[in-house]
Amino acid sequence: MPLRPHAVTSCAMEVTEVLLPGVGIRYEFTTSRGERIGVVAHRTGESEVLGYPKGDPDSPRHLLYLTREEADTVAEMLGAPRVAERFAELTSGFPGLDAGQVEITPQSRFCDRTLGDTEARTRTGASIVAIVRGDAVIASPTPSHPLHAGDILVVVGTQEGISGVERIVGS
Repeated sequence: MPLRPHAVTSCAMEVTEVLLPGVGIRYEFTTSRGERIGVVAHRTGESEVLGYPKGDPDSPRHLLYLTREEADTVAEMLGAPRVAERFAELTSGFPGLDAGQVEITPQSRFCDRTLGDTEARTRTGASIVAIVRGDAVIASPTPSHPLHAGDILVVVGTQEGISGVERIVGS
């Protein structure tokens, strides 16, 4: 049984979040054309996109099922330019938790090496949750992911941790 819906206003839109115990979270919103859309974000990283018939909010129509990789790809296509901004918004309600951006410069000793080589999480406690490369976003990069000049690391942690990542990957 889902818990109470929680409404969040984002970019002048109201998004309803419903916790689905053991499953994940369902997000719902109404488009400017009056269409009701839902996204079930499973704990496994998989996603379902739902459409609701007009006048019947209790009978969603399954539109699309996405694996973790497919959901990441769609997120990259839709949100690459705004990913760092959204992480900053998401962390703003938690005192002591911040989001920052750290660039890999051509002079960085980690340019053309892997994320794991930095040992950033172990050394700072901060997490690199995404890499922005041009218009693409690599969500949840693995330690084997290569870093290139111009990459922007999206880092979540304390301000001290974010500064530590800057020192580690700096030139």
